[in-house]
Amino acid sequence: MPKFDAAGLLSAVVQEATTGEVLMVAFMDAEALAATRKSGEAHFHSRSRGRLWKKGETSGNVLKVEEILVDCDQDALVLKVTAAGPACHTGARSCFYRWIDGDSLVRSGS
Repeated sequence: MPKFDAAGLLSAVVQEATTGEVLMVAFMDAEALAATRKSGEAHFHSRSRGRLWKKGETSGNVLKVEEILVDCDQDALVLKVTAAGPACHTGARSCFYRWIDGDSLVRSGS
């Protein structure tokens, strides 16, 4: 089973199941992992809220989990998901919509 760090968390990379696109990165604790496994929808530990957070609980943009992969050190996960809408709170499909160009961030055209 996954190994949580001293704060009780591990990183979770969220990837679109069909395309492989990385949608977001979040943290999971044991409660979030258990809720995700039970419901089939992604739950995370919100560090800013200090509580369990179901992705899409207010927006409706839930992430249906198709598969959970554990890395070789058992301290990170990849969630392969089907997204019901944008994954990013900004409304972008992915949280990774910018790249570094010199000393600035440039927004992707897509």
